Amino acid sequence: MQGISSTVTGVAKASSAIQNTPVYNVDPQSGFMPPEEPLARLPIIWEPWESMLDAAVAAKLQLGGKPGLSEREQAISKSWRASVRRMPLLSTTELQSSHILLRRAHHVLTYVMHFYIHSLPPHDPVVIPRALALPILHVSAHLDIPPILTYSDTALYNWIHKHPLPTKVPEIDNLRTRTMFTGLVDEEEFYLCSARIELRGVDALELMRVTMDEIFIGDQTAVRRITDYLHRMATIINELKTLLMDVRKGCNPETYYNEVRPWFNGEDSDANRRKWIFEGLDDDPSLKVPTELSGPSAGQSSMIHVLDVFLGVDHHSSADRPSFMSRMQTYMPRNHRLFLDHLSSNKRPLRAFVMASADVLLCEVYNLAVVALKEFRDAHMIIATLYILGPARRAARQGEVLERRESNPLLGTGGTELVKFLKDTRTRTSETIIP
Repeated sequence: MQGISSTVTGVAKASSAIQNTPVYNVDPQSGFMPPEEPLARLPIIWEPWESMLDAAVAAKLQLGGKPGLSEREQAISKSWRASVRRMPLLSTTELQSSHILLRRAHHVLTYVMHFYIHSLPPHDPVVIPRALALPILHVSAHLDIPPILTYSDTALYNWIHKHPLPTKVPEIDNLRTRTMFTGLVDEEEFYLCSARIELRGVDALELMRVTMDEIFIGDQTAVRRITDYLHRMATIINELKTLLMDVRKGCNPETYYNEVRPWFNGEDSDANRRKWIFEGLDDDPSLKVPTELSGPSAGQSSMIHVLDVFLGVDHHSSADRPSFMSRMQTYMPRNHRLFLDHLSSNKRPLRAFVMASADVLLCEVYNLAVVALKEFRDAHMIIATLYILGPARRAARQGEVLERRESNPLLGTGGTELVKFLKDTRTRTSETIIP
């Protein structure tokens, strides 16, 4: 990472745990988001995929389980799905030399797949047509991410500038969403809330870099500087919390729960526990049966993971059972995972340095940053209650949804037990505070 000037020596910079290299695709101005608008359209050879996505959006396809779905809406969805089944099987070979093309292909194909699956009648089997299934599997294999819609598809690589600017870099107040299932402002605001958090977190990444530089030096001057950096880090995390809570300004909870959220569901959060069958998979020995089919989740945000790694929050993975947060890393862009691995391998972690320093003020400010992260997770609990738990209870009382039963706990779009996951991550964060 590059950015604000550091006062440490060149030797210290060279040893920084966050190196100045583009290999991780972490940009000094946009962080984990690309530094310019993501590719808008694939070359003409893959136009059938783009056209199919355009047709789904233009037809305003409805959820197959929507209460009161009209015969006309059912017919429109059925006709569109038939056109997907008639698509030609296109090669992905020429995509493989370009990460940008692969990312766009994953975005388009997974949106088409989710349109296809979630417009089906809720008890119909899920059989993804060969002309869609095989390209998704090949593209995902080359990107080393699961063949399903991810957080990066909906937030990191799904934006355009609201107004033209001299700079190409995304700005918090100048973003629009490119692809949506519903076209509703509620869906757009949900995506943009995540994008704004990513962009505000860029300054946190820079503070991590200069902090690691100072840890390498480790003298009293470094301690004073790290104390200042951590104070600023706490402020930024508090601002992330504010941005998270601001989703309420443009996203209605009932609309989100009933009309937007169901489009995100993966196989492991299917209300009827249907298995997703990728047609043609068995005929291609180079492909593997997908083992990860969870929908997009905030748990896939590299920004939140990097805050955990930096502050030393341990989510308690075991050799035989990775934690949910660890599992969610498999859904991140590969280079972002490498960045997290690199940061995790730092031989002088911040928390250990703070404890070893025995500096009272440094410890207090470190704890201030951890508390800010814990309060961010408190806010996440509030949003989850407002947007998921509350609407789920109301729907269950009305007899419209069977999702909330004691034998079948409410699942997040990432496939985990939502309440337990949120409480556990909050607890792990609180346990990081130094006594």
